[in-house]
Amino acid sequence: MTSSTLAASATTPSERTDAHRLPSLTGLRWIAALLVFGFHAGTMRIIAEPGPQAVVGEIFTLGLSGVQFFFILSGFVLVWSARPGASRRRFWRRRFAKIYPNHLVLWALAMLAMLWFADPINPVAALENLLLVQAWDPRPGHFYSVNNVSWSLSCELFFYLCLPLVLPAVRRARPWLLWAVVIAVPLLILALWPGQALVPESDRWWFAQVFPLVRSLEFWMGVAAAELMLRGRWRGPGLPVASLIFVLTWVAASQWIPAEFWAALLAAAYVLVIAAAADADVHGRRSPLRSRTMVWLGEVSFAFYLVHVFVIMTILRSTGDWGTGLPGWWGPLAVIGFLLLTLGLAALLHRYVEQPMMRRLAPSRPSAVGLPRQRASRGGAGPAGDVEHGSTVHHGQ
Repeated sequence: MTSSTLAASATTPSERTDAHRLPSLTGLRWIAALLVFGFHAGTMRIIAEPGPQAVVGEIFTLGLSGVQFFFILSGFVLVWSARPGASRRRFWRRRFAKIYPNHLVLWALAMLAMLWFADPINPVAALENLLLVQAWDPRPGHFYSVNNVSWSLSCELFFYLCLPLVLPAVRRARPWLLWAVVIAVPLLILALWPGQALVPESDRWWFAQVFPLVRSLEFWMGVAAAELMLRGRWRGPGLPVASLIFVLTWVAASQWIPAEFWAALLAAAYVLVIAAAADADVHGRRSPLRSRTMVWLGEVSFAFYLVHVFVIMTILRSTGDWGTGLPGWWGPLAVIGFLLLTLGLAALLHRYVEQPMMRRLAPSRPSAVGLPRQRASRGGAGPAGDVEHGSTVHHGQ
């Protein structure tokens, strides 16, 4: 194998098997997207009444952490689904075909909305957003420009460019080094709080929340976890226990734990759930996440993520309720209405843009082979799965 491939050089053809999908990870995507939606439903003040607004805020206080889930998941599934002999160019082309058509549609709609509302348009920020490089620009009004949630795609694009260059080294890395990455990432995330003091105060939010180099920590955590599972070296709880750990971590963080610990704790909880869900699929264990409904919701979650802030903002501005919210029960009903409307529009975007553009623009995947067939008594992975379709959705503002 040459250095330009995404394959694992240590694996022989006899060790490989047909690829299998990991539908539970697709189902998990919807849960993460819903958390992000709930966070924005609270911060965008759809509900005017203090009581219901406080309930939404309390439940979805940590919803922004859906960001971490999506980045960890991207690293995990892209390593899991990497094929022997897949060139860098083929990988990059498939990633572009996956994320850019939806992004372009929302960019155009957001620009039209800005013109309709006579908003000032910064041409540099708009161009940065179009090219998905806005996350590198710390200036206010740049990294959250146009369709502001697309900043995460700017980070993803950076991850995609790096992975084919790094993956051969990941395949050769010793297990202890992979475990070191998994364990070190939460500690590095925790260190960002005092580390922000080295950054100008005006840039600290961008540095900790947006800067692609910093956000790549979560991506590489997923990469290391997937490689450990492929080798049968992952050791973690099953899906029921991992889910319980996540719920308890979420409740404890939102109620008692200081905010500076949230991201580190949730990163650890997310990687446990992701690995456990993948392991449940590999070994055929029960998983409610792979029901037909959950898988469909997960498949449209990328479009849902890109659409939801644009829909909420545009409608509230059109009705004059932007910044004030809707009174009485109209507020909670509006949240449900926005959820259903966004889901419907996401389904259309997925059906008529994402899927046909993926067929038209993406190269066909190599037909032969998946990744190593390995099993372990605890937490081991079986045949590698092709869940690449589920790897690109990410977080909100």
